[in-house]
Amino acid sequence: MSEEVTSGGKSVISQDVEITGQVRSSGSIEVNGKLDGELSAQGDAIVGKTAVVKGNLTVNSISVAGTVTGNITAKDRIELKSSAKVMGDIKAKRLAVEDGVTFVGKSEVNPSGGPAPAAAPAPSSDEGSSSADDKQSRFKK
Repeated sequence: MSEEVTSGGKSVISQDVEITGQVRSSGSIEVNGKLDGELSAQGDAIVGKTAVVKGNLTVNSISVAGTVTGNITAKDRIELKSSAKVMGDIKAKRLAVEDGVTFVGKSEVNPSGGPAPAAAPAPSSDEGSSSADDKQSRFKK
């Protein structure tokens, strides 16, 4: 059956464990088995090399070395190890990606943690910008 070991405020889902459903933790959690469902942890999370997660993850910080099919939202940092395979969108204040990662999705990295800044508008022609013809004629002299 399923086994969850708690030591020092960190829960561990072993490699031989399969969980279907929602997992919530007020501390940190390490997943080395299979999880088919959402994971939310107020602390940090580790998705080990042998882990396969199908569902969204909401954590403080996370290190991913296994496979995640779902969106990852971290309050602070997402670290993708070289063996990581992530199919889903990621959002965090900080992001670290090692060489070799497979990532298919969108990323939003915003150190300020506030709303993403709007794109700067392109300068209009009446704001003193010169045309390409003007620039070329200056260089021909």
